[in-house]
Amino acid sequence: MPELAALGITAVEIMPVGQFGGHHGWGYDGVLVRAAHAPYGSPDDLRRLIATAQRHGMMVLLDLVMNHFGPFGNFLPGYAPDFFNQRPTPWGDGIAFERPEVQSFFREAALGWLTEYRLDGFRLDAVHQIRDGQEQKFLRDLAREIRAQDFGRPIHLITEDERNLPHLREQGFDAEWNDDWHNALHVAQTGETQGYYSRFARDPFGDLALAMTRGQVDEGAPHPEEVRGAPAGHLPWTAFVNANQTHDQIGNRAHGERLLTLIGEPSARVCHAALVLMPFLPMLYMGEEEGRDTPFLFFCDPPDEDAREAVRKGRSAELRGIGYDLEGMPDPTSAEAFEASKPYAPDPPAHAEAWRELTRELLALRAAQVVPLLRSGKTGLGEVTRHGPKAFEIRWPFAAGEIRMLLALGAPAISAAPLAAPQFRLGDPTAEAFAIEVEFRA
Repeated sequence: MPELAALGITAVEIMPVGQFGGHHGWGYDGVLVRAAHAPYGSPDDLRRLIATAQRHGMMVLLDLVMNHFGPFGNFLPGYAPDFFNQRPTPWGDGIAFERPEVQSFFREAALGWLTEYRLDGFRLDAVHQIRDGQEQKFLRDLAREIRAQDFGRPIHLITEDERNLPHLREQGFDAEWNDDWHNALHVAQTGETQGYYSRFARDPFGDLALAMTRGQVDEGAPHPEEVRGAPAGHLPWTAFVNANQTHDQIGNRAHGERLLTLIGEPSARVCHAALVLMPFLPMLYMGEEEGRDTPFLFFCDPPDEDAREAVRKGRSAELRGIGYDLEGMPDPTSAEAFEASKPYAPDPPAHAEAWRELTRELLALRAAQVVPLLRSGKTGLGEVTRHGPKAFEIRWPFAAGEIRMLLALGAPAISAAPLAAPQFRLGDPTAEAFAIEVEFRA
């Protein structure tokens, strides 16, 4: 915790810890929403973790799953069948959020985490599956109730919502995970177009330009696959949580490769700098701050061999279906998959200190230059000028000044003039394939 705080990290987001079947797992198969997973430690251990982070000046947000229950150890259907309805979801029958008793159950669970553990907020998982028949009145009421209480600290509410809709951010929620940025960047830098990346295969660099201009890429425009999203450019830039990698995209690969492994260090360092110095809310994946290249795999601990075999077959079929090579893929139900995914073991890579220094410099610049501009308020959308197929000049205007960025992501910006007085520079964007300059103007 002291090391993260010294780098300039301001918040830690924990994957779900609600009790689930087995010893270890990602946490998205929880069956006891209010109970901290016992094999990870006691409730007091979790309280100490949160208090330690806060003592070092960092907030702690919890990934809270309210849209489904896991398959192992969930006895609710047996004694409370009306808790569910017949609406199918990727995880079984949908939860009956149209019932007031169900809403009360989850409202009390959320408030309990805030009061009993002194968390600083939530990332709410897959809220597009929380359907109450009233345009998600449950979620809007929950945000309103949290805002009405005095917890003695700000409470931050973030959603994961694959629909790209702004309504929750307009009505009490602070931000949303912005997978559009990640997916466009991933396709642009790796060339991979399988699965959900296919949506960004036509023009990934054009999609990056849109993401830098407006926040999201999909905002309701016609699309060969499906129309998705609604305009969100009126929202503050901090309403978009951008990441270059997350557990979802790394762990849902056959071998759990991080972005650094796929694209190499020159590109990864420039992408890292762009993420932190853009006005959007940057999120780093554990170990990313020091250039970790350890894999993060899907892992779980089913209760018996039949369940383990079902997980193996299901996982293999899913990944094979979107084109991954399964040769040598670790068994997701093995202890080895869990152990291999611990990001800070074994020893750090040789470049770790150089990456930490880069992260420290970037976060210090963000605190000193970007945050004051954000506080002054945005005065317009981002403005992007393309300099060839893979290079951009971007301007973000604010009441107190502007951010200018010259960014090369695979080819130099040969038609661009260097920025007049960049406060940050990594390479030469007018001459190198991967480079970035950033200037902050009052």
